[in-house]
Amino acid sequence: MASHFLAVTPHATPTRELLQAAARRRGLAVEELSVRDGAASLRGRTGGHYYGGPAFAARVAGDLGVALLEPADSWLTDLPRAVTGRAITAATLAEARALAAPAFVKPPADKSFPAAVYADGGALPDDPALPPGTPVQIGEVVTWAAEFRLFVLDGEVRTGSQYASYGRLDARPLAGHRHEAGALDFAARLLADHGESLPSGVVLDIGLIGGRWAVVEANMAWFSSCYAADPDAALDVVLRSAGPAARLGERDRERDRAFRRRTPAA
Repeated sequence: MASHFLAVTPHATPTRELLQAAARRRGLAVEELSVRDGAASLRGRTGGHYYGGPAFAARVAGDLGVALLEPADSWLTDLPRAVTGRAITAATLAEARALAAPAFVKPPADKSFPAAVYADGGALPDDPALPPGTPVQIGEVVTWAAEFRLFVLDGEVRTGSQYASYGRLDARPLAGHRHEAGALDFAARLLADHGESLPSGVVLDIGLIGGRWAVVEANMAWFSSCYAADPDAALDVVLRSAGPAARLGERDRERDRAFRRRTPAA
């Protein structure tokens, strides 16, 4: 991959530092994008990959020539309750604002407002940038004893990390974890049954509710923290999730189009 490079946003994060170090170890150039000019200086250069946020991605994807893969907004809500472990419905922000009881409310994909348990609909953010029709997911309030992030490539878990215990940050490598076998077994069954509807490079979050495994959500790998996962293995997934559009496989074409429909370039 000598001609390939990893473009990163100018906003430093621990994961950005880990991934760019992993990229350099394998001989990839790392290009820090410009706040003002985006990826203008890289326009026309082939072999680009991207790591960073969605808003910046919408600005630079065209210049970089990358396809940005993300799960469909409906992936989580389409799953059976047997694997989600709780009731989850697709709704609009206006419908969520009518809630009279506590609920977990989140945007399906972007981070336009914090994913959290809200006491009622009136506690949701009052932001003019969030119109009433903004898509949201409303979930039953549950207690996650432990949550894990898995980096998945072509339906196979490449690396992973625990990232929370009872809602608090608690990052530990999946390798050697007492729940490693259970997490990998649940993920393998989930991916066998429902993985075809995910991009080939994706992040899958799972966890334990009352001693039973369940899906938390799926996310774009190119905007996910790796916590205590192996950054070299995580990089393989990131490179697939945001790489040259010209090399996009048929399975992933709709996942790239979904991102472009949702976030037109500025």
